[in-house]
Amino acid sequence: MLVPVSNYRLRFVFMHASISRRFAGLALTLLGAIVSAPALSAQSATLGIFDGQQDVGTILHPGSAAYDASTGTYTLTDSGDNIWWAEDDFHYVWKKVSGDFSLGADIALPGTGGEPHRKAVIMIRQTLDQDSAAVAIAVHGDGLTSLQWRLTKGDNMHEVQANVKTPATVRIEKHGDYFSAFVTGADGKVGPSGAATKVEFTGPFYVGIGVCAHNKDAVQHAAFSNVRFVPLTSAIGEPVLVSALETIPIDSTDRHVEYVAAAHFEAPNWTRDGSALIFNQDGRLRRLTLGASEPTIIDTAPETHLNNDHGISPDGTMLAFSDTSDPDHSSRVYIAPIGGGTPRLITPVGMSFWHGWSPDGKTLAFTGTRNGNPDIYAVPAAGGAETRLTTAEGLDDGPDYSPDGEWIYFNSERTGRMQIWRMEPDGSSQQQVITDDKNDWFPHISPDGQWMVFLAFAADVKGHPPEKDVALMLMSMADKKVHVLTKLFGGQGTINVPSWSPDSKRLAFVSYELLPADSLAH
Repeated sequence: MLVPVSNYRLRFVFMHASISRRFAGLALTLLGAIVSAPALSAQSATLGIFDGQQDVGTILHPGSAAYDASTGTYTLTDSGDNIWWAEDDFHYVWKKVSGDFSLGADIALPGTGGEPHRKAVIMIRQTLDQDSAAVAIAVHGDGLTSLQWRLTKGDNMHEVQANVKTPATVRIEKHGDYFSAFVTGADGKVGPSGAATKVEFTGPFYVGIGVCAHNKDAVQHAAFSNVRFVPLTSAIGEPVLVSALETIPIDSTDRHVEYVAAAHFEAPNWTRDGSALIFNQDGRLRRLTLGASEPTIIDTAPETHLNNDHGISPDGTMLAFSDTSDPDHSSRVYIAPIGGGTPRLITPVGMSFWHGWSPDGKTLAFTGTRNGNPDIYAVPAAGGAETRLTTAEGLDDGPDYSPDGEWIYFNSERTGRMQIWRMEPDGSSQQQVITDDKNDWFPHISPDGQWMVFLAFAADVKGHPPEKDVALMLMSMADKKVHVLTKLFGGQGTINVPSWSPDSKRLAFVSYELLPADSLAH
């Protein structure tokens, strides 16, 4: 630290130094610069890369932060009720920045027992207000690690939970309005957690680290080491696609990553016993037992070019799927045992895409293009003649049966916008179910008949392309009220097929991220 020179010492220098007036003037200039130079603030010296600290929200026991330069460790202490809902109460050490960046740290949350949801965070905030828009990676006392976000001031928090607990290292990256969470995996390497979100921050914002006791009467410590803040410039080269297989309960917004990989996979089905998810990747079906680290391949050879249209029979013993392995590469519908085996061809005519299985197991509904017209057809599961069910102009797609077998729900663009419709199984009584300002796809009714989920694209999006901001919408079948279940980056592959859990309490879907290659290299 620079120490101001006293007036006495200045007088001493110029009374006793044998220098010319010219050099005395130069000396005065230099010493004057020393005297006027600002001293380094004690706060900056003790906060490492950060500029400030404070309690955010309502804190009963004021928090503190200390920085040990010899070890590069920050130790934070605070009480605080929570970092959740529309209000945050915690101690925050921050710096104000703009642009894209990476912020990572090794986090230790000492102590056992106590509040399982006490947490240490790395966080971005628009302001230091208690209810500010924010994005954070939170490591909880019980090991739960999640990406949390509040879209706008006063909104409630949402989260995506990682499928690892108490990772040694966490990192958050901002690329435009998109935020991605990275964690240490089972292999000891830091990689994408599969948790990502979109939050718009304007102008400069705050980035930093924080701690919350999750108990206004308690005090919690947290240690942050190897804290790294790196401004990011424009990425070079093609981005890497990362897919995340997620589940979400319909009575909350707490999403959970079941499986994540730098690969392209799509369209999960939930097995009838609730133990596993089936999805397609690289032309093959894969089965992920919930809680397992890796999926296993379901052998459907010689059909090995499957697309994202597949599903499970009502009795849970068979799979229906669409495949393009034939020499003409035209999609056809097949049936095979659920554990794998030689498939049986159901639709000899190409450009056929499976979507629904009747509750009695006797009939399949599919989208078929015949003479250039894409419509909905039915065909016996045992094989036989197909029956055309829709004839309207434009695309009719995504047919799925209601659990009572009385209706087929589907999406149609016959009104000029893709909307949700339904009809009786013979194609009669076609009627519009949803009328809104979005393009709506792939309706699926819950097994208990109480809910319908569908995928909503923006009004200006044509078709159901990948890599779009979309929303999973939930409609109550009792009162027809619709609300957003969650928003994500997805589209094609997110929820093309039935993906309800057997108890009607959860949904499975796929979200995506486009990450710079160097984000996956360290």
